[in-house]
Amino acid sequence: MNAFSSLDHEFDIDGDTLHEECGVFGILGHPDAATLTALGLHALQHRGQEAAGIVSFDGQRFHSERRMGLVGDHYTDPVTLAKLPGNIAIGHVRYSTTGEVALRNVQPLFAELEVGGIAIAHNGNFTNGLTLRRQLIAGGAICQSTSDTEVVLHLIARSRYTSTADRFIDAIRQMEGGYSMLAITRTKLIAARDPTGIRPLVMGELDGKPIFASETCALDIIGAKFVRDVENGEVIICEIQPDGSISIDARKAGNQKPERLCLFEYVYFARPDSMVGGRSVYVARKNMGINLAKEAPVEADVIVPVPDGGTPAALGYAQASGIPFEYGIIRNHYVGRTFIEPTQQIRAFGVKLKHSANRAVIEGKRVVLVDDSIVRGTTSLKIVQMIRDAGAREVHIRVASPMIFYPDFYGIDTPDAHKLLANQYSTLEAMGKYIGADSLEFLSINGLYRAVGGKDRDAANPQFTDHYFTGEYPTRLLDKESEKTGNKISLLASNG
Repeated sequence: MNAFSSLDHEFDIDGDTLHEECGVFGILGHPDAATLTALGLHALQHRGQEAAGIVSFDGQRFHSERRMGLVGDHYTDPVTLAKLPGNIAIGHVRYSTTGEVALRNVQPLFAELEVGGIAIAHNGNFTNGLTLRRQLIAGGAICQSTSDTEVVLHLIARSRYTSTADRFIDAIRQMEGGYSMLAITRTKLIAARDPTGIRPLVMGELDGKPIFASETCALDIIGAKFVRDVENGEVIICEIQPDGSISIDARKAGNQKPERLCLFEYVYFARPDSMVGGRSVYVARKNMGINLAKEAPVEADVIVPVPDGGTPAALGYAQASGIPFEYGIIRNHYVGRTFIEPTQQIRAFGVKLKHSANRAVIEGKRVVLVDDSIVRGTTSLKIVQMIRDAGAREVHIRVASPMIFYPDFYGIDTPDAHKLLANQYSTLEAMGKYIGADSLEFLSINGLYRAVGGKDRDAANPQFTDHYFTGEYPTRLLDKESEKTGNKISLLASNG
């Protein structure tokens, strides 16, 4: 029995993907702050579908609306938006990578401190969050959630600095890992990005008012202008002055390192129409397909993308190879986890609940399936079988990223290393045989680097965060080290 046989009859429609992280959005000084934040979160919905939240300030009080489910399920309702008055707001869409899915962990988190009220939302994961949480609780702290964001609130509360901005900077200097973070006070919108720049964060402007978001697509939806990327290790403090003007103070928080943006933003997470790190995500993904065609050619009749992530790469592969591109798999966008019932009859449908083969372009053909990544391989197995059932003569898989060998600790929900397909088999042939493909090939690490940045990987100083492929983590993993030494620490929910 192979390592995955036990999974065949427990197929989870969403269980074999790298789940999105989270998304943040904030705006200062605009009369429609909450409405614009809701629109921005709509554009960032792909980064997290478990929950969404918005906190606003109306000059007198903070208002919070946090809900489980999709943005469109709650924040298109005028009644809900009317509960979020004010010209300052931040919002968050969430996918948790650990810990419980509960309303108490939905962001933004709010607290009343000695220096006044503050709300915080963040995308990423702190690699020392558990360690700090344990220390805080030992010192008498009372935690109301299992979110690592709450650790930042406690550190701000305990800081000896007098201003909120200085306390915020003091707090994040103690945090390690990958994060993009937004906070609001009565007069300020504060944005921060981790010292290595693992998670993305952009600054925009609408009607002269500053905006921050995880991706540029959130600026596009409201007609805002892109200003620049927030730099790694940078804290930007935007404040409404007594005369109504807005000051902007950009600082370095310290501990800055060479920027290493997460490669999976380009491979999988970011929306194709976004610009990340000054690069078009769509162009990068198409380049991955072009490079893949050069590295792993195959004689075939049709190129078929595995929706939706594989589409740009499949276009690039078809362009470079001269093999026709066709939509050989049609995706049903209206199937989610809640549709799947825990019965054998429903499980037997497997991947067909979400994908259907387009027999007209597959039957009798030699098919190349182009996907963005392979995690456990269980979905690939189902899709290959579906394509064969539709009459394909041959099925070849080409993956537009390298093999995934290592788990992530910066906000990506990855399985344990022993559950990853690349760690289950010693050869590509064995992996391909398990999946049922006639051949299987992955893009090389240099092919990926060239697609995104134009140059091969610098082994001495990698240009991007790529530990899931190489095992080279860009920061210390203090919580993981604590686990290895046997220290017991309570479960903490990361924020994707």
